[in-house]
Amino acid sequence: MALSSYRMHKIYIAATMNYGIGSDDPEELAYYNKIRKEMDDMKKQPIKKGIPLTWDTPEGMVK
Repeated sequence: MALSSYRMHKIYIAATMNYGIGSDDPEELAYYNKIRKEMDDMKKQPIKKGIPLTWDTPEGMVK
C-alpha cells in the first residue's frame, strides 16, 4: 500500500527536524531513510555563492 500524502508529509517533517518516526512499517522507514540520505548528501555538497569571476563576452564587445 502506498503512503498517503499526509503520512509522507509527517515523515518528511520528522526527517528534516531530526526526529524519529516511531513506526516499524518498512515503507515508512524506507521513505524516512531516503529523506535523511538526501539531506546528508546536500550537506556534503559545496554551496556556490557570489558572482562568477569569469564569463563569456561576445567578440565585438571587447574594447
